Amino acid sequence: MKTRFDWQLIPSFLAVLQQGSLLGAARQLGSSQPTLGRHISELEQQLGVALFERTGRGLLPTAMALQLAEHAERMAEGAFQLNMAATGSDTLLPGVVRITASQPVAFQLLPPVLSRLRERYPSIRIELVASNTVDNLLQREADIALRMVQPAQASLVARKVAEIGIGAYAHRDYLARCGTPQQLPDLLAHALLGEDQGTTIQRGLQLLGLDLPAEHFVLRTDDYLVYWATVCSGMGIGFLSDHMARKAPDLLPVLPNLRIPAYPIWLTVHREIRGNRRVRVVYDHLAEDLPLELARQLAG
Repeated sequence: MKTRFDWQLIPSFLAVLQQGSLLGAARQLGSSQPTLGRHISELEQQLGVALFERTGRGLLPTAMALQLAEHAERMAEGAFQLNMAATGSDTLLPGVVRITASQPVAFQLLPPVLSRLRERYPSIRIELVASNTVDNLLQREADIALRMVQPAQASLVARKVAEIGIGAYAHRDYLARCGTPQQLPDLLAHALLGEDQGTTIQRGLQLLGLDLPAEHFVLRTDDYLVYWATVCSGMGIGFLSDHMARKAPDLLPVLPNLRIPAYPIWLTVHREIRGNRRVRVVYDHLAEDLPLELARQLAG
């Protein structure tokens, strides 16, 4: 006779998978290491497979554990949604979710999105890190990342949730002083503002047939807020996201048909923690609300 499957072992399995150790899982669940160890042993016995390899660095999931993880996550999510529907509360969600986002996204798009998240789930606290580096998530320094490049690491799960359109803009005072370009080669006679280490603008112009060396730009910076403020000051022609340019009524489009390739926004999470209920709630909210907020800002 087959042993009856104990569904209550699933939270312990997911916690160990997410944390990589019995100690971390015990802290997450408010339990003890011996209890978590017993739960994993019982689950392995019931399933008849090994789920983790014990190493000096902790517990490494086996191929079977990774295969079962998606099913376990769906089970846990179903139970969680059932409880939420029954109680009408977010009492199972208290805690912190740490988000890292590129500076433009953190500054322009996230504040209203996170404000609405706060209204829906008041027990969740957010830590927001504005950073353009991608190693935060790999080193587990953040739970969720919003990036403009698709991660290549197999341990990360990424979903493209939006695209940010980029255009050329200048302050009306600059155009009054220096004239308005009528065609792409006219940009060579103007003060252009570009990136420092980044190459997106140069590569975008190159694709359009205009090859500009770095020395042609009168100012280069990778700090987006500095870049935006410099364009707004009337120093020259810059390349801004369309929705951000709408925030400054004195910025006018230059060569409206000139379109730099759009920036994608990738919503990224570490494969091993995507089943965490609190992280999943924030992840789903961002996936749903971020494109809507972008559309609102474009509509003015």
